[in-house]
Amino acid sequence: MSTPADAGQGAYRIEDLSRLSGTTVRTIRAYTDRGLLPKPERLGRANVYDDTHLDRLRQIADLLDRGYTLASIKELLAAWDAGTGLGGVLGLVDEVDGPWSDEQPIRMGLPELIAAFGGVADLSAVEEALQLGVLESVPGTVDEFEVPSPRELAVAVELHAAGVPLGAITGHLRELRGQVEYISERFLEFTTEYVFQRFLQHPPNDAEAAEAAALVRRLRPLAQHTVDAELARAMRLRATEHVRRHLGDALPPTARPAEPVDPAESAGPAEPPRPAPREVPVQVPLPAATVAAVRSLVGPAGVPAFVAAAADREVAARRMDALASGGGSDPAARDHRRH
Repeated sequence: MSTPADAGQGAYRIEDLSRLSGTTVRTIRAYTDRGLLPKPERLGRANVYDDTHLDRLRQIADLLDRGYTLASIKELLAAWDAGTGLGGVLGLVDEVDGPWSDEQPIRMGLPELIAAFGGVADLSAVEEALQLGVLESVPGTVDEFEVPSPRELAVAVELHAAGVPLGAITGHLRELRGQVEYISERFLEFTTEYVFQRFLQHPPNDAEAAEAAALVRRLRPLAQHTVDAELARAMRLRATEHVRRHLGDALPPTARPAEPVDPAESAGPAEPPRPAPREVPVQVPLPAATVAAVRSLVGPAGVPAFVAAAADREVAARRMDALASGGGSDPAARDHRRH
């Protein structure tokens, strides 16, 4: 039996509209109730939809794929109906959704991947790399992967060749990713507050959306440049301190790394000698249960001081123990007497 939709007349029953749009009948009715979709025309006892409804459903599906909520979509469609247009807004979304790196993904088979890591066939590490998104499975294949960031994989290969276990590499990446995501969130909050807030107070028109897209293009590289510069500065300072702390006594004076100098302090009149720099804090992993217990006891702000005080007390107790037993400060002698 032929239907108006089959005849291409642009008059559809709800079942025809559902089939053509890929939207369930229940969802179509929900969109109508929420005002996202115009009400159908009533012909006799039947509701009849037309191409306007079909186009609107496709617009909604496209916006949902771009990450918009139904509430936001309703506002955008209201702006569209008022003549504002969606072209500029969707262009802005395309700009934000575009690649934030010039890297091109590559494909690697499992044998090639194993060879890159010196022949180590650690399938658990492969699984973890898939979870982290360092590797992505290629649909329709078993042992073939897409590598979104060849540079990131190359870093892992070099670290493993230098002796770092695969588990330590993926663990470090998890930690690093959390910190980088925090930095990106702060940068977005910062730019939203000072740059993009005026575009978010109402659905932007085409001119405003085009201006916002141009700003995204200008600001896109700034986050990367800032992180690169700050990481280089921090690495130089920390690496110098690290080398001095571990090798300073073994190096002749001429070979010891010079104190890093802050450029802001390099100019101006000479200053009196400064006291020795404070000891650099060292991060020590603690069991989550231990941290939770201390936090419940002294509160989040008191955790570092409590742990430091407990460690100091334990060290002092062991030192007094050693002195009382006549072992001085020699742990070997103390342990020998205990055994």
